[in-house]
Amino acid sequence: MPELRKDPILGRWIIIAKERGKRPTDFIIDDVPAKGGFCPLCPGNEKTTPPEVHALGDPHRQPDTPGWNLRVVPNKYPALIIEGDLNKEGEGLYDKMNGIGAHEVIVETPNHDETFSNLSLDKMCNVFLAFRDRLVDLGKDPRFKYVMVFKNHGLAAGASLEHSHSQLVALPILPRMIVSELAGCLSYYHYKERCIFCDIIRQETKQQERVVCENSHFIVITPYAPRSPFEMWILPKAHSSLYSTQSQESFEALTAIFSEAMHRLEACIPNVPYNFVLHTSPLRSDPLKHYHWHFEIMPKLTKIAGFEWGSGFYINPTPPEESAKFLREAKI
Repeated sequence: MPELRKDPILGRWIIIAKERGKRPTDFIIDDVPAKGGFCPLCPGNEKTTPPEVHALGDPHRQPDTPGWNLRVVPNKYPALIIEGDLNKEGEGLYDKMNGIGAHEVIVETPNHDETFSNLSLDKMCNVFLAFRDRLVDLGKDPRFKYVMVFKNHGLAAGASLEHSHSQLVALPILPRMIVSELAGCLSYYHYKERCIFCDIIRQETKQQERVVCENSHFIVITPYAPRSPFEMWILPKAHSSLYSTQSQESFEALTAIFSEAMHRLEACIPNVPYNFVLHTSPLRSDPLKHYHWHFEIMPKLTKIAGFEWGSGFYINPTPPEESAKFLREAKI
């Protein structure tokens, strides 16, 4: 029988359609892009992108030249632009403001054929450190309230370039999802005086049904009410609401667990398209007792159609307990 499961943080309901149950081998990925063609993100093509705002590599290199290991550039076709004022105004009962923000591309490796999951631990750690550095830098701009860090991998997940990269968008408002998540966490904290994510970690550690892997600093779980088959959350075991305040040791542990999680996912479903998103506290906020930063990894294995758009429900054919078991047992 199908189950309706309620997300304890956001209050959204998920349909676990067990009768449609799918194993990893039932998901055939046929949207692998063709190789070849000009790539603006490859070394030697730096002048085809906007000027870099951050880079790691040869300390003697000139900006926008080869010799980099990681490079951050403004998106050539940004969703929001950094120049200008917000100019908030009303138009009758409607509200609007200028599309001010920042939209950046983190080029994760100079090697065109490397994927994120196959990066060396040093290269992957550099990506997570670049996220931190850009969060800190953009947080100095008082116009911005939040920075959304995300990655699209594969055509089904919205990736338009083959070269491995992630993105960030600095926003002058808080995203609705973050507002809802913060509100759900605060409501739970008012009721129990505990962080709901910390309680989730304690319960999942005790039950072990949805734990994928863990190390001394982080745990990877399939959430109780997942939107997608094989959805995973990566959570720090120690309470922390701000991604940017981690220690170097913590970033290294994050890299190790993230790499393992991605290898397990790709061992189950080769060429899997996915998105991942960093959820952290709003810019310039004090440490929050009720909120817990984390990454959410969402494989793109199901489609959003009329029922989902109309109801706000997600239908997931694979129970998270089964997903966690496949991921735990994957040969990596």
